[in-house]
Amino acid sequence: MNIGQAAKASGVSQRMIRHYEAIGLIPKATRRDSGYRDYDEREVHMLRFIGRARDLGFPISEIGQLVALWQDGDRASGEVKALALARAAEMERKEHELRAMRKSLEDLARRCAGGDRPDCPILDDLAIGVEHVSLRCVKEKG
Repeated sequence: MNIGQAAKASGVSQRMIRHYEAIGLIPKATRRDSGYRDYDEREVHMLRFIGRARDLGFPISEIGQLVALWQDGDRASGEVKALALARAAEMERKEHELRAMRKSLEDLARRCAGGDRPDCPILDDLAIGVEHVSLRCVKEKG
């Protein structure tokens, strides 16, 4: 099947298929006499695997490891579990950061009247943050 058909069958865009091929995540597709890429069901299955791993939040580097483990019949499932648990821990860390950012934004929004007046606690807070960063940079250089 051509790249368009492979994209439709796998749920991975043509652009990403080309990218995965370019970075070596998937092997280069065989080419037809016309020069068009040709994918078989095994390659489409690999694309589905990669797409699912992306959906679960794995970065490309770890997806490469997962593909290698998937293809290794002698793999230790403990390696796969360790990757999954590390990814889950990273997601939890990011989740806490996002919650803290949301709470800060909600707090700032509560303090803002939101009317026609120019005073704005949100902008004031952002400006204070810029001053703190600027002062920190000056102290680090000095």
